[in-house]
Amino acid sequence: MPFLRPRPRRPSQSRHESDAPPTFGNIPGVHDISELFGKGRPLFSFEFFLPKAPEDLDKFIADVKELKSLAPDYVSLTYGAGGSGRDRTVEAAGRIQNETGLTTACHLTCIAHTRAEITAVLARLEALGIRNLVALRGDAPKDHPVAPPGERDFGYASDLVAFVKKRGGFQMAVAGYPETHPEAKSPEDDLARFARKCGEGADWALTQLFFDNKDYFSFVARARAAGVTAPIVPGIMPVTAYSQLKRFQSMCGAKIPHDLEERMAKVQADAPAVLREGVEWGARQCRELLDGGAPGIHFYTLNRSHSTSEILARLRRR
Repeated sequence: MPFLRPRPRRPSQSRHESDAPPTFGNIPGVHDISELFGKGRPLFSFEFFLPKAPEDLDKFIADVKELKSLAPDYVSLTYGAGGSGRDRTVEAAGRIQNETGLTTACHLTCIAHTRAEITAVLARLEALGIRNLVALRGDAPKDHPVAPPGERDFGYASDLVAFVKKRGGFQMAVAGYPETHPEAKSPEDDLARFARKCGEGADWALTQLFFDNKDYFSFVARARAAGVTAPIVPGIMPVTAYSQLKRFQSMCGAKIPHDLEERMAKVQADAPAVLREGVEWGARQCRELLDGGAPGIHFYTLNRSHSTSEILARLRRR
């Protein structure tokens, strides 16, 4: 499999030491995520989003602790770009990793930040023991207009990746879009931007959600032809409501296969049946992806555990 980019072994290391994933600080089990790929098994990871209300943070951390029993290889936390949201994201990422022992990749967006601000965020994350990032351009905050790309410190995600890589101290994932980013001029332009992000120093990639595996496999093939060697992990969001499915379609342009649309439409008024169909579809989709060579699955959990845990249990029973 062409996913692993091996790192030279230092002369002082034994084979056993070099094969063990590095750990950070004094927290057992916290790893450099890029070193987990290529070990002969798929990686499973969960994505969470920061609760909107600050007073909900303690409950959120408690919920994440409960999910630790599912043994994800790592988790990621989405980023609040505004001042208070940014600070709370950094705090929450540190708490997740330090209180649960789960390796945590903190999302970091750059569209509304200066170099000085990003430098400060990186220093704070580093102080908390966070060494893994998901580097993104991000969307413009609704209450904070942003300048055009050429007038910002970071016009694109590739600029952020290059900046962090030069600074050092972090491993980075970037985003990939099997069905093309909605703002891209063309699929070719989108692929070129993805390849540039990877070329600037990304260690792995996470894709936008999708429901048709052909889109993922086609994207990976095109990325490999463009010279991308980093692992490309498919992002999967279990369907938990018919209205949610339609919202995905309108928000991110995800194509809904006819079979999935038909299944969900038939049971849309029956919530338990929708959950069952969502789990069934998700499990079959994930199995096909793994059988086709995907290096793992990144679950967009929406901070809910039931469907993700059911799908993961089925995959691990194989």
